[in-house]
Formats: sequence, C-alpha cells, structure tokens
Amino acid sequence: MAIKQFKTESKRLLDMMANSIYTNTDIFLRELISNASDALDKRHILSLTDSGIKEDEPLIRIDVDKTERTITISDNGIGMNREELEDNLGTIARSGSYEFKKDLSTKDEADIIGQFGVGFYSAFMVADSVEVVSRKVNEENAAKWVSNMDGYEISSCKKDDYGTVITLHIRKNSKEKKYDKYLDKNEIRSLVKKYSDFIRYPIRMTLESYDYKEDGKAEKVSKEETVNSMIPIWKKSKKEIKNDDYENFYMQEYYDYSKPLKTLHYKVEGNTSYTALLYIPSQRPINYYSSDYKLGLKLYSRGVFIKDEAKEIVSDYFRFIRGVVDSDDLNLNISREILQQDFQMNTLRKSVDKKIKTSLENMLTKERENYEKFFDCFGSQLKYGCYDGFGVNKDVLIDLLMFKSTNEDKYVTLKEYVSRMKEGQKEIYYASGESVDTIKKLPQLEKLLDKQYEVLYFTDSVDEFLTSVIREYDGKMFKSILKGDLDLDSKEEKEELVKKSEENKDLLDKIKEILKEKVSDVRLSSRLKSYPVCLVSDDNLSIDMEKVLKQFNQDGVKANRILEINPDHELFGKLKQFADNNDVIREYADLLYQQALLMAGLPVDDPEDYVKKITELMLKAM
Repeated sequence: MAIKQFKTESKRLLDMMANSIYTNTDIFLRELISNASDALDKRHILSLTDSGIKEDEPLIRIDVDKTERTITISDNGIGMNREELEDNLGTIARSGSYEFKKDLSTKDEADIIGQFGVGFYSAFMVADSVEVVSRKVNEENAAKWVSNMDGYEISSCKKDDYGTVITLHIRKNSKEKKYDKYLDKNEIRSLVKKYSDFIRYPIRMTLESYDYKEDGKAEKVSKEETVNSMIPIWKKSKKEIKNDDYENFYMQEYYDYSKPLKTLHYKVEGNTSYTALLYIPSQRPINYYSSDYKLGLKLYSRGVFIKDEAKEIVSDYFRFIRGVVDSDDLNLNISREILQQDFQMNTLRKSVDKKIKTSLENMLTKERENYEKFFDCFGSQLKYGCYDGFGVNKDVLIDLLMFKSTNEDKYVTLKEYVSRMKEGQKEIYYASGESVDTIKKLPQLEKLLDKQYEVLYFTDSVDEFLTSVIREYDGKMFKSILKGDLDLDSKEEKEELVKKSEENKDLLDKIKEILKEKVSDVRLSSRLKSYPVCLVSDDNLSIDMEKVLKQFNQDGVKANRILEINPDHELFGKLKQFADNNDVIREYADLLYQQALLMAGLPVDDPEDYVKKITELMLKAM
C-alpha cells in the first residue's frame, strides 16, 4: 500500500509536535496512557446505553522488549475502525476524544482527557516509527496504522479482541539523548508512578524479580503487577503522601513547571462532607486575566467526576485557587443547572472560601515572605474582590490586602498602618501613580515625609476605585495626598500661609484668570518644599482617577484641577518682581502649568510651544 501524507503541513507540524511542544521526553508515556484511559472511558459510557456492548475488566498493559527495542501500550477500550484511524491519526491535531465528547448527550459527565489530539504524536519524541493496531467494539475487522513521521500506511489486519495496541520502535541513542533508558522496565514503572499513578484503571506490567532458594541460589522469576495505585491522591491519608507527591500531581494536572506556593489537603464532615486538595500557585499564569483561563475547581462526588471548572464552589475573588473537591453528599440525579443553585453547593462554596481565607491569614502571620510572594502574583485579585459588587465582600478580604509604603518601601497591611499612625493623625494617606518610583518623585510627597507621615503607594489601577468602596478602615478615612487640604500645618503655619495669600492676592488672581480654561483655582501651597508648583484636585475626582478612566475611553471625565504654587520657592520670588508685566506673567503662568502637568504624569497641552518657550528662556539666560 502506498504511503499517505498527513492531512496538515505534515512533516513540519509533526516535527513541532514531537520536538517542540513537549520539552520533557518522559511525557510520551503519560500521553499514551491517558489516551488508553480515554478509550476505556468511552467503552464504559457507551455500555451504559447500548446493551450490545459488553464490558470486560478494564485494563491498560505495558510491555517492554529490550531485544526488539519496543514499548507496547495496549488497552481493551472502545477501539477504532479503519476510518477512525484515518481521521484521528492521519490528521494531526484532530481529537477523537473531542469529537466523541461533542457528540455525547452526557458529554459533561465524561472525564475524557485527550481533547486536543496532539498527545499521541509525543510518541515520536522517543520512537522513530509507531504502529497502531485497533479493533472497535462490536466490529469484526481490525486495522493497522504505521508511520515513521514521513507519512503513514493503513491496512486491514486480524485482532482477536477489542481495543488498541500501540507499539513504539524506540530510537537509538544519540549524543544528546539516551533512549535506552525507556527499555528498562523499572524506568517505565517509575514513570507510571510519577505521571499516571492516579489513572482510575489498572496499569499492568510483567516485571522480573529474584526468588532466593534455600541453597542461596537466586532464580529469576517474572510476575505481572499493577504498577499504579488508582486511588486519587486526595482520597489518601496525608500520612501516606509525600510533599513530592503533592507537587508532582499539581504540576502534571496543571502543566505548571513551578511548584505550588501552598498546598491545602483537608477533609470536612458535617451537613456537607467533602475532601479537598487545593493549591495556591507560586506564579500567576500567563493567561490569568484572559478569557481562556480555566476558572474553578474540579468537582467529584464519591470519586465520580462531575464537572471541570466548577465556578460554583469557589468565589471569584479566589479564582487563583486550583485543585479538586470531592463530596459524598451531592445528589447526582439533580441536573447541573439545578445543582449550581442547590443549598449544598452554596454551603460547599462557603466552606471552601473559609478554608482558603484561613490559610491566607495563617500565611500572612506565620509565613510573611511567602504571603508577600503570593500577593505580588494575586493581590490585585483580592482588591478586585473588595471592589466588586459595591464592596459586598470587603469585610471578608480587607485584612488580606497589602500596600507598599514610604516606610522602607515594604508591604504593610491596613491594620499595621493604623497601628503605627502618628498621634492625632485622623486619615490614612495614600498616593497614586504608575509605579513606586513615579510616586516617589511627586512634589506633594515631600511635606508628608518631612513631617514623618507614612504614605501608602497605590500602583494598581483598581486602587483608586477601591477607596471609593471601602472608604475607611478602623474609623480612619482614606485621604489622597493629591486631593484637597491635607491639614498638616500648625496654627502658626496656617496663619503664615493666609498672610502670604493675602499679600499676593492680585498676582494669584491674575494667574487664575490666565489659566481659567485649564484650572478651577490658583493658590499658594503648604505641601510643597523644593518644587515650585504642583497640580491637585478637590475632594471629588482625582487626577489619577482621571488617568485611569481614560484607559477605559472615558475621555470626557476630568478632575477639577487646582494649581498650587510654592510661596517659598525662588521662582515665585522672581515672579512677584514682574507682577505688573502682564506679558511676562502670561508666559510664565503657562510654563508653570505645563511643568505641573508633567510632574503629574499628564501630557503638556502643546509640546511644540512648550519646547519653544523653554528654548527662548535658555537663550535669555546665556
């Protein structure tokens, strides 16, 4: 029979499947075992509705022939006929499991692993040719598919029983790779334990051992063994499980190359009993904020798979949590739509949420370094959780929030901030900006640091929205240092500012008139030290909130801008000398305003005009 070409850009795509997608060649065994498990699942599911399909004892078998350099993975699952071999293996990235699942009326109840159709081709990472012999249940004929990556052949053949047999012809060693290790049965057994120990069907191998006789001589004997435990890790006693077992399960299940930051394995008994194995990742997934990120936990009942991505059993503000919940109390006869609104589901979610919160609180108090790593990854999620629903969950989450502050740029909780507030301080001060470094350059920060007030750095876009919802903590209102009067001055300082404002009223009124289209007020400032000017807003919309809203195309919403001038700065002293020269005041008033815009992180109104005026000033000074 002539060799057929693959139905996609065969050689290049197959090379990618075999050599690029999977960086660890050991993975091939996990993928083929998963496919065998799928086949057994399919046969079982169809047997429930088709009395003509009889179930044998489900089995996956692995045989290693060191002489022939082959590994054989066989199963007695649903099998494939000739057409299905053509469709599923002749077309790269076509998944028979996906098609099967799509056609099933009970598709959500089938725990079918291979939905992407690329796992089979990982076999070519270790094999230079692959042979598949398969016979579909209730069909007489079998078919053989053979490929060496250049193309494939399909032919009819004989097979006594239903199922599939995949034979891998293992590559010879190269300088980079030692493929011989895959011909070692002990190595194969260890790979099964590492990657496929929780497959629900028995995986059997014939293994050799030595039987020592009375005369001391050792006789080599072969014995068939089941090499996987089949018991889900979360159903085991914690005493039986090593930390490596937890980590391997997590990394295998979620394709994460990083170990989890925290593992929670616990059992709850009561009105709604369940076992949970939950993980807090150590890194934020790349697609965490995209629509294709998988939310929710895997849900089982009495060890039976019910639903993937069960959003109903964990609140959205804990969407970073991964893992499994297995409950004995869920009624499987209830349809999923009803189940989602069921009292037991609500009880389950509250219990899971409570456990996660308690674990985070313990991390915060007992493992501060780990908690800060967690917060770097997922702190924004907790903030959104506080803000969402007009603050309905703020009391649950507020003590988990952290912000970096002017106190050594370290994280501080709101509770810690309030506990070390200065005597007489009534408000929690914060400053918003794109980064900590940006905030440090704000002119408005100088006076607070000089008076030794701690200021929180707000660098997340959600932070400004957050304060509008939580408003206060422990009776202390949040106060932006970029808004309104901070009321930091002594009685004498206030009186001195009033005096200077009265003395320079005409000049301030003149500048205000010049800038009337741009600012609502011009006044002398008590919050500036070394800077000549700054922009602030009143106690309504802040300038930083304006910048955030622009990111959401809300260009029409603007803060009420106020230009504050430092009365003690040398520049203001020079300005007063030209108080009667309207042309000079007009030119300098605009320059001061443009400077204030730049320091506030806003674009100047007319860059070309601004550069021209600066250039003219430089020439006059030379």
